[in-house]
Amino acid sequence: MPGPAPTYCPTFTAEDIASCERLLRRPTAPQAQVERAKLALLLHAQPELDTAAAGRRLGKHVNWVFRWRRAWATEGFRLRDKPGRGRKPTLSPLQVATVKALACELPARRDAPLSRYSTTDFARHVEAQPAAPPVSASTIWRLLDQDALKPWRQRSWITPRDPAFASNAGRVLDLYAGRWEGRPLAPEDCVLSADEQTSIQARVRRAPTTPPRPGAPMQVEHEYERGGALAYLAAWDVRRGGVIGRCEATTGIAPFDRLVDQVMGQEPYRSAPRVFWVVDNGSSHRGDKAARRLRARYPNLILVHLPTHASWLNQIELYFSIVQRKVLTPNDFLNLAAVERRLLAFEARYHDTAVPFHWRFTRADLDRRLLHLADLLRPAEPVPEAA
Repeated sequence: MPGPAPTYCPTFTAEDIASCERLLRRPTAPQAQVERAKLALLLHAQPELDTAAAGRRLGKHVNWVFRWRRAWATEGFRLRDKPGRGRKPTLSPLQVATVKALACELPARRDAPLSRYSTTDFARHVEAQPAAPPVSASTIWRLLDQDALKPWRQRSWITPRDPAFASNAGRVLDLYAGRWEGRPLAPEDCVLSADEQTSIQARVRRAPTTPPRPGAPMQVEHEYERGGALAYLAAWDVRRGGVIGRCEATTGIAPFDRLVDQVMGQEPYRSAPRVFWVVDNGSSHRGDKAARRLRARYPNLILVHLPTHASWLNQIELYFSIVQRKVLTPNDFLNLAAVERRLLAFEARYHDTAVPFHWRFTRADLDRRLLHLADLLRPAEPVPEAA
């Protein structure tokens, strides 16, 4: 016998149902919202289902089903709790601030034999402090997540050591913005970003790579034999998009000069009034000597050096990142000739549809970052002793 007709019969729009289905496909969706989405889909499919039967179907208490049916029928559809509902915080604002302040300290400052904290280690550390309450690892994670504090993670960085870092990097950023020495570039001027990707190996796997199958990804044999290595030299056209590259047995002055010859021997670079080459301080194109050598061969070539440790400002690195992800990973080649064929074939394919990178980092952004770095490196002022 069917049960009595439900008192509250909410209606759901197509957008409501679509949002529930999207939520159920998210592996990290909050469990409480997942259960409400399941209830909404059940009531949408069987609107005549009574509250007790819906609770049995989902393994939930009848009061829970009734509360959400009533809320959806009288207040509209939602999956989140109203503000103010749920368990009230048990930690005072001072205690929360204490936990977050401890998270901003390095373990070595407190003589802890750790390089960084996990949530469990940090919970023990907080519990040992007289001003902080005992909290669980899950509570620690929730509190730190509010301010995106993750003491269990780390990020490497390099302090600029080039005294002319701001001016040298600023010249390159001005070129990306279409200016040189305070004046706009002519439409015919060219800006190239060049570098070498070294030691690209041919890893001959001991077993063939298998394609992906239902329920299983591509499988790549871990062991391999070394089939040699080569270098890939390339120049990226900053203003027009597109790349020109070549493979060499090694890097050096002669291989880099061959790349320059390859690029400068074709249009529009051969007849451009100025061709700016943005390079790092590698040995094959370092310093004024390299600038004079190339300028003697090509009078319209201007070599522009990045400061030390500034490869992140070289746009060719963006293209090399694409090559690494799309061409060289996983590394599974029969020989070096196969590596070269794929690199050059991808270059031609990418060149056909290439557009300039949407570069947004400007000289003003650089100045702000350097000011922020100076604040971080400024030593703290000593606290004056009480009289």
